[in-house]
Amino acid sequence: MEIATDISIKEKFLTTRKRTEQICAPLMVEDYVPQAADFSSPPKWHLAHTTWFFEEMILKKNQEGYEEFGPEFGFLFNSYYQGIGERAVRANRGLITRPTVEDVYAYRAYVNKHMVLLLEKGVKNDLQKTIILGLNHEQQHQELLITDVKYLLAQNPIFPVYREGASLLKDVNLKTGWLDIPEGVYEIGHKGEGFSFDNELGRHKVYLHDFEICQALVTNLQFIEFIESGGYQKFQFWLDEGWSWVEKNEIDSPEYWRKINGVWHVYTLGGLKEVDPNAILAHVSFYEANAYATWKGMRLPTEFEWEVAADSLDWGKRWEWTSSAYSPYPNFKIAAGALGEYNGKFMVNQMVQRGGSVATSEGHSRKTYRNFFHPYFQWQYSGIRLCK
Repeated sequence: MEIATDISIKEKFLTTRKRTEQICAPLMVEDYVPQAADFSSPPKWHLAHTTWFFEEMILKKNQEGYEEFGPEFGFLFNSYYQGIGERAVRANRGLITRPTVEDVYAYRAYVNKHMVLLLEKGVKNDLQKTIILGLNHEQQHQELLITDVKYLLAQNPIFPVYREGASLLKDVNLKTGWLDIPEGVYEIGHKGEGFSFDNELGRHKVYLHDFEICQALVTNLQFIEFIESGGYQKFQFWLDEGWSWVEKNEIDSPEYWRKINGVWHVYTLGGLKEVDPNAILAHVSFYEANAYATWKGMRLPTEFEWEVAADSLDWGKRWEWTSSAYSPYPNFKIAAGALGEYNGKFMVNQMVQRGGSVATSEGHSRKTYRNFFHPYFQWQYSGIRLCK
C-alpha cells in the first residue's frame, strides 16, 4: 500500500477547518445554541459534529494511543450513524447548552492537533480517501451552517444583520435564450480520478429526447408575476401534495419574503432588503418550482438533462430543482460500515438538485454532484431553471 505524504492534504485540512470557524466569526455567543426548526441545526452542533467525524472515523481507528476528547461528545454529536451507537434526538440539538461553545472550540483544537500529527506522519491511500471524504463532509456542513444561521436569524422579529453587505441574493443572469440539446444516448455520472460521493458513481448511458433548456434562471420579477397572477391560489398549477403543503402552511411566497407597504422585501444575511426584480430567485421549494413551470406551460429538467447541458450553462448561483427523484444509479452498492450510511439510506421521498449555490464552498460542486432534499424545503439557496 502506498503512503501519501503530499503536504497539500494537510493544508486542505487546515484551510477547510478554518473556513468553518470563519463562517461562525460574526455570530454572538447567543447565536450558537438555538435550533430554529427540526430540519436545521445550531451552529455549535455543526462545529462539533464535523469534528466528531474526524475523531470517530479517523483518529480513534488510526492513531495509536489516541484518547477521545470527552466520552459524551460521541453521543451528543453523532448525526444519523446507527452503526456507531446511541445518539441525541435530532429535534433537541438546541437544548444542548452544555458542553459550552468554548468547550466545542477546545474540542476542535484538540482534534485538529491530532489530525495534523497523523497527517505529518503520512497516511495510506485508503485512509487519505476517508480524510478527503471528511473534508467534503465538512464543506457540506459549511453550506448548512450558512443556511441554518440565516433561518435562525430570520425568526428574530428585528431582522438582525449577520454581517453588513453579506447578502447572497444579488446575482443576475449572465446568459439568456434557450439551449437546444439533440436527442441521443448520453453518459451520466462521475468519471476520472477526482473526488466524488458514492451516489455519483455507476456511470451509465441514458437516452434523451431532444429538448430545450433555458440558459437563464428564473428571476424575482418573473416569480412575482406568478404570485400576482394568483399562482398560490390556483390548485391547477400544483401537484396534489404541493397544494396540500400550500394550504396547510399558508404559503404565499418564497421563504424570507414579505410585503411591506405594497413592496416585496426579503431577509438576507445583510438584513431586510427590498427584493431586486432582476436578481435570480432563491429559497423556493420543489413544489413551488414545479408549480411555476406548470404555470409557464413548461417543466423542470430531469437531472440527466441538466447534466448533459451543464457544460454550456452558467451554474453555481442557485441549487436547481430537477424533476428527478433521488434514487440509485445502476450497480450502486452501499459500502460496508458506518460510511455506508452516508447517502444510500436517504434514497426515498427526496428530489435531486443540481449545480451548487452561492453558499456552496469553493471547489465543492461539480456537474455530476447530486444534492437532494425533501420537496417542501425552501431554506436552501434553491432556484428554478425551465425546460421544454
